[in-house]
Amino acid sequence: MNIRELKALPTPRSEAERTVVLQPGDFHFGGGQTRISTLLGSCVSITLWHPRKRIGGMCHYMMTERSRLPDSALDGRYASEAFDLFLQHVEAAGTRPCEYQAKLFGGANMFTGSAGKMNIGQRNLELGRSLLSSKHIALIAEHVAGSGRRKLHFDLWSGDVWLAFPEGAGAKIRNGYGA
Repeated sequence: MNIRELKALPTPRSEAERTVVLQPGDFHFGGGQTRISTLLGSCVSITLWHPRKRIGGMCHYMMTERSRLPDSALDGRYASEAFDLFLQHVEAAGTRPCEYQAKLFGGANMFTGSAGKMNIGQRNLELGRSLLSSKHIALIAEHVAGSGRRKLHFDLWSGDVWLAFPEGAGAKIRNGYGA
């Protein structure tokens, strides 16, 4: 499960390949010949992938959490609720959270001069790491913080994430290979 720099997106492996595009607040979990794509700024995406079953998903959340009535539907715009959506799908797949590998993306500071209290991206990242840790999910890579937008493509058949960071600067990068 690699993070690869996006110079040109690999050509589809077959006609059956489909792309799901996530907007802010969206969530997708599945398998097969599916590529999940999104565009991030201060928002954060978590990818989860099960290497043996080749299933997984991606969320695109905007804020950390909200006060929610117990009977209200989960809202993927909030980190805590997007993570609950992951947990529902993990359980429905007959798997356990600790069997998955995670990657974390985004959390850029998109608002000039807001390095203090307004750093929404940093708060989004901190909660994302905390949620993953709480369920013993290995965070094997991240491309976070800095400034600028990121374009992601997550291939569920391989676990690879393709990343473009045009005009971006100052990102913190960590992957499972020590780089």
